[in-house]
Amino acid sequence: MSGTNGTDPRFEQGMRVRGEVLGAAHVERSMAQVSDFSRPVQEYVTRACWGDVWSRPGLDRRTRSLLNLVMLTALNRSHELAVHVRGAITNGATVEEIQETLLHATVYCGAPAGLEAFRVAERVLEEIAGDEAQRSSTTDIAGDEAQRSSTTGTAES
Repeated sequence: MSGTNGTDPRFEQGMRVRGEVLGAAHVERSMAQVSDFSRPVQEYVTRACWGDVWSRPGLDRRTRSLLNLVMLTALNRSHELAVHVRGAITNGATVEEIQETLLHATVYCGAPAGLEAFRVAERVLEEIAGDEAQRSSTTDIAGDEAQRSSTTGTAES
């Protein structure tokens, strides 16, 4: 399935919002894996969920993300929960807000669902922290090389 529909503005809006929340790379991977069988549901979710509901002005994206964490905890949907933990961070939620949201969900959804949600979220948050540390060290290395180059007049190979 192509990442764009070209003829449906709701689908196009949904793709844009979905990419902004979940990351363009994730959306491209997901759309590339769509089969002929699952194409209708992917198009529906992209139009209805992302193009209509996520695009509405009534709630900000951070709030929508935290609500998703609660609902996905209640439904015990670990894969989607992991995706939306990343989205919550992208949308400005803090680690503490995610933790409090999951704790609140645990009270109403039960300990097994809450414990699983905490495991999933912790794994994702550790991955995000590792990604950020790796980017930071890559930036530091590039900065060090640029500084050496400017002080010595040569670039290191």
